[in-house]
Formats: sequence, C-alpha cells, structure tokens
Amino acid sequence: MTEEGTRRRGAALEADILDAAWAELAAVGYTRLTMEGVAARARTGKQVLYRRWRNRADLVIAAMRHHSGSIADRAPDSGSLREDVLAVLRLMSERQRELGPEVVHGLMAEAGDRKPEAVEIMHGVMTTVLERAAERGEVPTADLPERIVTLPTDLLRHEIVLSDRPVTDATLEEIVDDVFLPLVTGHG
Repeated sequence: MTEEGTRRRGAALEADILDAAWAELAAVGYTRLTMEGVAARARTGKQVLYRRWRNRADLVIAAMRHHSGSIADRAPDSGSLREDVLAVLRLMSERQRELGPEVVHGLMAEAGDRKPEAVEIMHGVMTTVLERAAERGEVPTADLPERIVTLPTDLLRHEIVLSDRPVTDATLEEIVDDVFLPLVTGHG
C-alpha cells in the first residue's frame, strides 16, 4: 500500500521499482545491491521483484533502460555510415561511463543467458545502420555475416571488459576507421 492507501499495480509499480533499483544502485553499488534492498526502497515485497526479474542483473538492466532508454530505440541516421557506427559506439561507451566499471563488470559476470540478447539487440541496430548505408550506396550490401555486423560493438565490449577506464574516442575511431569500414566497404 502507498501512503494514499491505494495499491500500485502494473506500469506504475514497475516504474517505481525501476526508479528504486536505479537509486539503490547509485547508493550502494552493484556488489552490495540486493533484491531485498530494492524492494525496501520501492516499498514492496521482494517476491514482486522476482515475478518480473529473475535476478539482480536483469533488474539492473531493466532499470538502466528505464533510466536512459534502450540503444535499440536510437539507431542513428546521420547520412554517414562512419558517423552512425561511431554514434552507436559512443552510446555504448557513454552507458559504460554512466554505470561505471564495477557495474559493467558485475553485469557481464552475472548476465548468463542474457549475453545472446545483447548481441541480438546490437545486431538489430547495426543491421539498420548498414541497410541505410547500403541504400545510400556507401557499402555494396548490408547482407553480411553476423560476426561482421556486430564487429564494432563486440570490439567495444572487449575493450570495456579489459579496461577499468572509459574507452576513448580515439579507440572508437580506430575500431571504425581501421577495422570495420575497410572490411564492409572493401577499401583499405
């Protein structure tokens, strides 16, 4: 029950829980974040959380998307393949900076079977970017092997895993200019 005496349900309850999870993450960090702590902050029972999210990694990912949106909903369309791929990588990199290395590494360690979902999301974003580039004539085709389509995002994830520091713009440009663009355009 809330202070007004009405029970929160559905989207309102979920939004309150995700706000509480985000606040709890900021207050205690990922390693000390618990479902019990989030439930207490949201003024609900932990069973309510477990009905929606299997574990804290799922809850934190949902809270992150609630707080800052999903990259899948923001596929860039600048008119330039290079700028679009850099924009995708910058969004990912900004999310890493916002969350911090402790949260990023904790999520990666606990994500378990969510890893394919992350790859699918970025595959969708990159496919959209490549299809637009093919329509503009920047690349011969957007019909590329999955590993090539997700190469820039996979390389960025690799950088994030290996480093406790935010990834620099120069690193993002190397991924795009020295590896990805020569591969998909046939130049280089």
